[in-house]
Amino acid sequence: MITIEDFQKLDIRVGTIIKAEINTKAKKPAYKLEVDLGELGIKKSSAQITEIYKPNDLIDKQVLAIVNLPSRQIANTISEVLILGTYSKEGVILITPDKKASNGDKLG
Repeated sequence: MITIEDFQKLDIRVGTIIKAEINTKAKKPAYKLEVDLGELGIKKSSAQITEIYKPNDLIDKQVLAIVNLPSRQIANTISEVLILGTYSKEGVILITPDKKASNGDKLG
């Protein structure tokens, strides 16, 4: 079990995907994403969400992302944020706000 203080260390923000393309160098199928996080700027991510989503489906989609984890190199991409999703039988389903939010809004 973790404490509420542990959970509060995660900086989870709303962002809008502005670019999505296949990460051809990744070992597992993935997309290279650019996410507009408002005051935090545009961050890159490599996300294994190819089972359900096509690149064009992702443009302008709002997502939740953890922004205070260390960057990771995924093939030829430096992934700066972790996009959140749930695992389902069909593949990863993105976690999104149910109403339009401002880029950079923090999960409360």
